[in-house]
Amino acid sequence: MNQFTRLERYTEKQRQEVLLVTAEIANQVEQVLVFRGFSSSLTNPTAYDPDIPVLPESAKIVSIDRLRGPYNPTAPEYLQQGLTWDELVVLLEAVGV
Repeated sequence: MNQFTRLERYTEKQRQEVLLVTAEIANQVEQVLVFRGFSSSLTNPTAYDPDIPVLPESAKIVSIDRLRGPYNPTAPEYLQQGLTWDELVVLLEAVGV
């Protein structure tokens, strides 16, 4: 299971959370919102088909913010900011993802 699939699975189990992922692809910064098992790009169009990954497996996760859902872009409620992949893995494993 790739990293982004794991993030989606995490938000399926932690339905009150939203993940804001900052990733890098070919020196381009991308931001993706992950909520209730789905991902949506904030920087590029998102495909209508949920089976098409928002980011390729080659994307490098730079940081992950945990927010209280539902996401309100004008008043986000951060639970944690700037997590690395290794720090988030602890949370993923705690919920069995």
